[in-house]
Amino acid sequence: MIQRSFDPGRHKWREVTGEPGLSYNVRHDYTILGYDLAAGTLDMVVRWAGDGGHCPIHRHTATTTVLVLEGEQHLWDLHLDGTRGEHRVRRAGVYALTVGDPLPHFERGGEEGGMAFFGNHSQSGLLYEILDENQKVVVEVTMELLIADWTEQARAVS
Repeated sequence: MIQRSFDPGRHKWREVTGEPGLSYNVRHDYTILGYDLAAGTLDMVVRWAGDGGHCPIHRHTATTTVLVLEGEQHLWDLHLDGTRGEHRVRRAGVYALTVGDPLPHFERGGEEGGMAFFGNHSQSGLLYEILDENQKVVVEVTMELLIADWTEQARAVS
């Protein structure tokens, strides 16, 4: 039998939750499908439940391809004055390409959740910056850091 869709049950997932006291709920899972550090590529899938859980505020610094696999991906840019920009929705089947984000953004699934493939391409290894609610960079996420985080969680679950 030919499998015609991505099967999340075949992968180990890393749950990400936020610190208490944030003005928004941080909760999502991710899995790394593969990577080639020498070539500067890392492929991953992020999924959100329908609970309103977001990724932390972040700004992509690398070229990133996105393909929404299921549900929806909701995005809002965060302007320097703290206001949210236009609400964008990508539905299953929608493809996007970014060569780095000028502004940080909020990101979550829709009411039924969502799942998206992210193909990351970075010669320096830097993928994105996580920012606090004052838009101060608190973590620079590199391929190596993401792989170590995911591997640690996968080892703990095994």
